[in-house]
Amino acid sequence: MFSYKTNCVSWDPLDIDSLQNIIDNAIEITRRTFLKHTFKEEISFLESSLGYAKHYKQGLTMFQDWCVSYHRSKCNGRRCYFFCHSAIEYLFFGDENAN
Repeated sequence: MFSYKTNCVSWDPLDIDSLQNIIDNAIEITRRTFLKHTFKEEISFLESSLGYAKHYKQGLTMFQDWCVSYHRSKCNGRRCYFFCHSAIEYLFFGDENAN
């Protein structure tokens, strides 16, 4: 499983080339595929902190937001996942990617 580690705003500015490679080489995937590889609790927390409703009857959910995109890529040869919300990438890495 892949855990949330950081977003592009908090990325190490000395390693911006790695971030650029992640974004440039990304493949768009479905939300369903993204959720299969990430922890539900972390996604729920991020959705809430970004202002999304938990249920469509309570307001806009992240699932309903057509502006959010989901991606798979590689960082230093290892797979990672991210979603893009308001032009900010939220990056998820497996344990082997931990620094």
